Amino acid sequence: MKKIVLTAALIAACTAFTAEAKKAPAKSTTVLKTAKDSTSYAFGLEFAKSINNTLENLPGKPYNKELLLDALSKMIKDDTLTLAFPEKDANEIIQKNLKLAQDAENQKRMEEQKQFLANNKKRPGVIETPSGLQYEILRMGDGAKPNSANSRVKVHYAGTLMDGKEFDSSYKRGEPAEFELKGVIKGWTEGLQLMPVGSKFKFYIPSDLGYGEHGQGPIPAYSTLIFEVELLDVTNPDQSVIKGEKYQFQQYQRQ
Repeated sequence: MKKIVLTAALIAACTAFTAEAKKAPAKSTTVLKTAKDSTSYAFGLEFAKSINNTLENLPGKPYNKELLLDALSKMIKDDTLTLAFPEKDANEIIQKNLKLAQDAENQKRMEEQKQFLANNKKRPGVIETPSGLQYEILRMGDGAKPNSANSRVKVHYAGTLMDGKEFDSSYKRGEPAEFELKGVIKGWTEGLQLMPVGSKFKFYIPSDLGYGEHGQGPIPAYSTLIFEVELLDVTNPDQSVIKGEKYQFQQYQRQ
């Protein structure tokens, strides 16, 4: 009886040890004997990180990393005779296929934008201007309005894409933005002139009133931009400038 209990205890202990071993991260079996070995290994890590970052931001992802590693290994070892195609053709193939992938993504985004705006303007409270700008009045103020593209405004805002991803927010910076209307995208120039000081509007800006085919930073090409904007102050051309510190507003400048 004691033997059975002891055996059971040993099995349980071994099982527990095996489970813990599985949880522990595996140790590297790579042996680095010299400084050159360590440097070579470090280069590999840095190259891999750079390649992963590049692939993550390319149109047409995901890409086949096994084939990438195959080509990389052969090129590094000068084993060029067994390449699937000559190295001199690589850049042309990359440019051609990335363009096809980018065109496909742009077309999809344009169709999504068209459908989104068509559905959005049917919602109660959404107004569409002749330019295609759509807006909602979240709060109507009773102050002065910007009266021209030369007006200077101070605003708080948050900007998102159609999928809800936020790409910018003055609220998170803890500082309102100040700029002249003629220096920003068309959707802002038009939309802010509809707002009295003290108002809060929500703008739905089509890509042709935003960044069009080029995009900007985290904003892809052909993106509808959604902004909640509060107009805090305005200085029209015949008035003195807004007092206080000025935030250097660059994100939405016209290209």
